[in-house]
Amino acid sequence: MEIRKAEKADISRIAEMIVANYRKNFYPIFGGEEFYFKELNVIDIAKDYIDNPYLLENTYVYDDGIVKGMIRLDRDEIVKLYVDPFFQNRSIGTQLLDFALKEKGAKWLWVLRENESAQNFYKNKSFKFTGEEFEENEWITLLKMEIV
Repeated sequence: MEIRKAEKADISRIAEMIVANYRKNFYPIFGGEEFYFKELNVIDIAKDYIDNPYLLENTYVYDDGIVKGMIRLDRDEIVKLYVDPFFQNRSIGTQLLDFALKEKGAKWLWVLRENESAQNFYKNKSFKFTGEEFEENEWITLLKMEIV
């Protein structure tokens, strides 16, 4: 196993994991087949990474011969942490999170109010709610969590 800085060759795999996780985790909460199964696609997510080198520069992947997970940081914020649904529950997310905390100085993140599974994951890793909330798109509430 290796956690390494993401490379251009990883972009399609990263995009694939993002799309799969959005569908798995957010579609049940928000619905919206038009968005999750038509508008949201690997090509557009990959294009975001190609067009914005900053995204790739701050993304790390779990690679044991196959890229199975990714984490993206913005300074000390964890922006995205996704493991391919086929490889979840194998401590890949924990290893990516530990890497971000210990090696990159990550300290906090925003979590979707309705995403209890993510909240529980972070609580089990010693994250606590700060009480801060952020309204995204006027109807999506994000809660701030930080490591204690």
